[in-house]
Amino acid sequence: MRTDLIALRAAGVAALLVTLPVAAAQAEGGGSGRPTGSVTVTPDATVPGSQVDLRVSGCKEARGKAFSDAFEAPVDLVPSADQPTLTNQARIRSSLTPGIFEIKVTCDGVDGKVRGSVRILEPNRPSPPATPIAPVHAGGGGTARLTADHTGAVIALREDGPGTRHAVIGLVLAAVAAVAVALRSVRRRRSG
Repeated sequence: MRTDLIALRAAGVAALLVTLPVAAAQAEGGGSGRPTGSVTVTPDATVPGSQVDLRVSGCKEARGKAFSDAFEAPVDLVPSADQPTLTNQARIRSSLTPGIFEIKVTCDGVDGKVRGSVRILEPNRPSPPATPIAPVHAGGGGTARLTADHTGAVIALREDGPGTRHAVIGLVLAAVAAVAVALRSVRRRRSG
């Protein structure tokens, strides 16, 4: 009987030791340390000297600031009228060479909390179509997450998997299951 109690206590301690480091990491660093939220740039590809609209999700505060080497100056973000997002317009520097430029958003007291990018095209080149040209979001399993760039080449969109919150929930459920198995073993030995 004493062995059963020791096994039960050990299962409880093991469950606690497994869940504490993950919960502490989530409390300290917000989980994975990756940027949260998104930056939508309209149009997502443009020429030097043009203007783009920015829409940022993932900020809790009502203000933020967007920084990019592509912008003439940092952009103050303000709440949008229709959604819980921050928005504003940015002027693209006229001296840029074609390429992809990163956008970092500072909000909620965190530098680079939200990130995105804008693609700068050659000035003579026409802008790509506003909507993907292939494939269509009409099923096809994993192909629904694909889109096409301006040349028609298919590229995959990045999607993050389960976060720290999901890991903590899974570990807690595993700990509860371990304790339940230990309790059941104790009951069987007592009755047998």
